[in-house]
Amino acid sequence: MTEGDDSPATRARFHRQHQAQAEAEAMRLLGQREVMGAAWLTWVAAQLYQLSPPPYAAMVRRELQRLAQG
Repeated sequence: MTEGDDSPATRARFHRQHQAQAEAEAMRLLGQREVMGAAWLTWVAAQLYQLSPPPYAAMVRRELQRLAQG
């Protein structure tokens, strides 16, 4: 997605194309929580920071929040 590609249709298409991958990535990150203990929060923040493009990173972050709460 580029700056000019932020129409609702384009965002919806991007979301559909990447939803399963974002869910899988969030589950992978959450799966490391027990293994890493107290270091997990710093580690997961760094992992999210490295994800690209930013809309995908936001999707993973939302999925991670959803999974952690449920």
